[in-house]
Amino acid sequence: MDDQLTMLFVMVETAGILAPIAFILFHILRQFLFIPVPLVCLTGGILFGSFFGSIFSMIGLMLSSILFYVLINKMPKTHKKLTKLKKRWFGEYRNLTVGQVAVLRLIPFIHYHLLNFCLIERNKSFQDYLKHSWITNLPLAVFYTVFGEFISRFTPSMILLILFSLAILVFILREKVTIIKWREFFKTV
Repeated sequence: MDDQLTMLFVMVETAGILAPIAFILFHILRQFLFIPVPLVCLTGGILFGSFFGSIFSMIGLMLSSILFYVLINKMPKTHKKLTKLKKRWFGEYRNLTVGQVAVLRLIPFIHYHLLNFCLIERNKSFQDYLKHSWITNLPLAVFYTVFGEFISRFTPSMILLILFSLAILVFILREKVTIIKWREFFKTV
């Protein structure tokens, strides 16, 4: 993974005016290289500063979300895997709210595309998905880009405190009502 980040730094230094485009394309390629989103956002903050790094990260994250929306229905095995993963992590009848997804995106080890999948299940239209994807990606891009240099200086106890606070936020922002259809409740095994 260090080689891939070194490659990104070299690309940005040599690309000049094309550096933002290369960075945005790297955001799209990130998912195929298995590089975590926060790491790329941190890199954007280092390379372009807080303001432009956040903007370029948002563009890259939105393009990545759009690509996921377009491709997920064309990949039935991946769709099935994400459905099983969602049921295992969040429960069979639990739908995450937009606020929960936004908070969960801030936790580095939560699967980014699993949260995109939860947004797709919540929003059937592309426009709603796009709007909610924008809302949930904004805190991720800004937080990791702006506070990237400070996060690296946190002590383990501070990191645990932040993760505990995020877990409480996820609980508070949960959907309070679960609707289970009659047939699903009494289904035969």
